[in-house]
Amino acid sequence: TSKFFDLKGKTAIITGGANGIGRACCEILAAYGANVVVSDYNLEDAKNTSKEINDNGGKAIAIHCDVTKDEALVNLVDQTVKEFGSIEILVNNVGGGGAGRESPYDITVDQFKKVYDMNVFSMWRLCQLVAPEMKKAGYGSIINMSSMASINTSPAISAYASSKAAINHMTRNLAYDFGPDNIRLNAIGPGATRTRALSTVLTPEIEKAMLKHTPIGRLGEAIDIAGAVLYFASPISSWTSGQVIFINGGGEQTLDM
Repeated sequence: TSKFFDLKGKTAIITGGANGIGRACCEILAAYGANVVVSDYNLEDAKNTSKEINDNGGKAIAIHCDVTKDEALVNLVDQTVKEFGSIEILVNNVGGGGAGRESPYDITVDQFKKVYDMNVFSMWRLCQLVAPEMKKAGYGSIINMSSMASINTSPAISAYASSKAAINHMTRNLAYDFGPDNIRLNAIGPGATRTRALSTVLTPEIEKAMLKHTPIGRLGEAIDIAGAVLYFASPISSWTSGQVIFINGGGEQTLDM
C-alpha cells in the first residue's frame, strides 16, 4: 500500500465492530496495517471478527463494551493502550433507534434519552477519552457514524434523526477543539446499506421502491461505507476535518412509493 493509506503502527478502536458496517471497518483498517480493537456489546461476535482478522494476517483484539456505561468506555481506552501502546484512530460506529419506532404518541422521554445516550453522549465521551492519547501519538482521526436521517424527514424517527443531526454538528465543532492537537474529526452518513438489520425487512418490491431516487441503482454494501472510513483514517486525508460526507449512491433511499 502507498504511504497515503499506510496505517502500520497505528491503532484503531471501532465501536460496534463485530457485525455489519463496523465489521467491514475493522477488516479494511486491518488490511491497511492498523492494529484493530473490535469493541462490541456482543463479545462472542467481536471475538469471531478479531479471530478472522488475525487468521488473515492482521492484528486485532476483541473488547466487550456497552457504550452507554462510562466505566466501559474508560476500560475500552485503557485496555487498548495497555495492549497496543497508543490510539490513533477512533470509529464511533455504534448507534440505535430508528425508523417507524419513535412515534411521539408512543415513546417515553426515557426512550428518547436512551437514543441520545447511545448515539451522542457515548461518542462525545469517547472523543474526550481518546484525544489525550491521540495528542501524545501526534496523529488522530475520529470518524463518527451519522446517517441520511440527519438531513431527511420521515415519520416516527424524531429521536434517532435528531441525534444524528446532533452528531453532524458536534463533529464540526469538535474539529475546532481538537484540530490544534493534530486530531481530525469527520462524520459519515450512510444511505440504505445492506446489513443483517436491513435484510430482515427487505423484499424485492421494497428494494425497488427504495432505489427510485438513487442514480447508482443499488443499495450500499458495508464495504462502501468502510471505504470512506479508510479515507478519513488515513494520511491521505490529513487536511480534511469537520466534514460530513454522505455515502448514498448519489440519492435518497426513501419509501415514498
